Amino acid sequence: MKKLFFVRCFQTARETTDRLTEKKRSRFNFTDPDKENKLIILYPDVTYQEIEGFGGAFTEAAAVTLQTLPRQKQTEILNAYFNPKNGLGYSLCRTHINSCDFSLGNYAYADKPNDTTLSTFSIERDQKALIPMIQKARKIRGAEFKLFASPWSPPAWMKTNGMMNQGGKLKSKYAAVWAHYFVKYIKAYAEQGISLWGLTVQNEAKATQPWDSCVYTAEEERDFVRDHLGPVLRKNGLGHIKIMVWDHNKERVYERAQIALADKKAAQTIWGLAFHWYSGDHFDNLEMTHKMFPGHKLLFTEGCQEGGPKPGIWKTGERYGHDIIGNLNHYAVGFVDWNMLLNEQGGPNHVGNFCDAPILANPSKKQIIYNSSYYYIGHFSRFIRPGAVRIGCSRYTDQLEATAFKNPEGSLVTVVLNRTDETIDFNLRIGTGFTPFQSLPHSIITLIC
Repeated sequence: MKKLFFVRCFQTARETTDRLTEKKRSRFNFTDPDKENKLIILYPDVTYQEIEGFGGAFTEAAAVTLQTLPRQKQTEILNAYFNPKNGLGYSLCRTHINSCDFSLGNYAYADKPNDTTLSTFSIERDQKALIPMIQKARKIRGAEFKLFASPWSPPAWMKTNGMMNQGGKLKSKYAAVWAHYFVKYIKAYAEQGISLWGLTVQNEAKATQPWDSCVYTAEEERDFVRDHLGPVLRKNGLGHIKIMVWDHNKERVYERAQIALADKKAAQTIWGLAFHWYSGDHFDNLEMTHKMFPGHKLLFTEGCQEGGPKPGIWKTGERYGHDIIGNLNHYAVGFVDWNMLLNEQGGPNHVGNFCDAPILANPSKKQIIYNSSYYYIGHFSRFIRPGAVRIGCSRYTDQLEATAFKNPEGSLVTVVLNRTDETIDFNLRIGTGFTPFQSLPHSIITLIC
């Protein structure tokens, strides 16, 4: 390991004006190699999972809200997320196939009933706002930009309840058509210069919601992937697309994995399991899944602060910091937030399911607000690069939450979260060197060496 001399420190703290602010560099001290108190210790030779990336979701709501702002504000927001140096460096993002609750209304790319040849398939709706936003973001981020897509519901005519909302199931007679629908979508987006990295089979596969939703049992999802989606992707030269199942809360990740991955043919087709945070931490569920199925990935694909916009609320950022660290320390390969941008109402949302976002906009006032969640996410996404590997990290107190990574070029990144009301001292030790730090109350710091 190369000898380290300096540590760069970036800080966000509630009781200061620091927001991803770089502080004075610290020098490593090699005069006390036996130091044993108040340590956070890194072990670069102990390695775990490799990171795919960090990011958020492109929704129609975000894209339409962006378009209502002056061009200068639009550019500011896109750079705030995707510029790798001065922004958050987002590299792995999500979007929706057909409408979701954060659309202006229900829509599908082939609305005509019984169009089993998908002759009416068109992404014209997405070309109005959603696709232009993705294209602009991709241009800013460059080569390190990966996008996956998730359906909230098949077209109404393919479903048992005859509507996109209120759950229901995919009619079995349309399984092959629905699988081909994914292919049409991938190819249509490719014609717009947008390559798809991955897919989830169904957003929140267990949820019957007032908005766009569709229910799959674990067996139904497994069979659809094995018998329809996987084969049709391979047949159309799209076998490289990453397929993820579940895409719902952490408490059942292991149970869904047991069923989906016990089938050898399905397991060969499934890249990993996607999960959300709405049922609590359940970090142990991720750990169990990794230990039993180490060849399959775990990716966080959605989380947000529910109940409308929460401008200026600090606990929102801390919720993000806690969940990201917990997920990463239990084998998640990335973190993808929900809406990147919403209006002052926490929408638009066609069923009134208003939420918070890291950036809020008030188009009438031409104003944008950066929430605490924006900065907390940035303490990970700006510094932990795609291809980084998690390394061993030991801390002396549970009052500090921490995770550490080694980037592809060799730099070491440590993120330390303090959700307490106390200032907590610690020494960062690597090998025989250490350097002291203070973690302020309700703060997060990123250390780079």
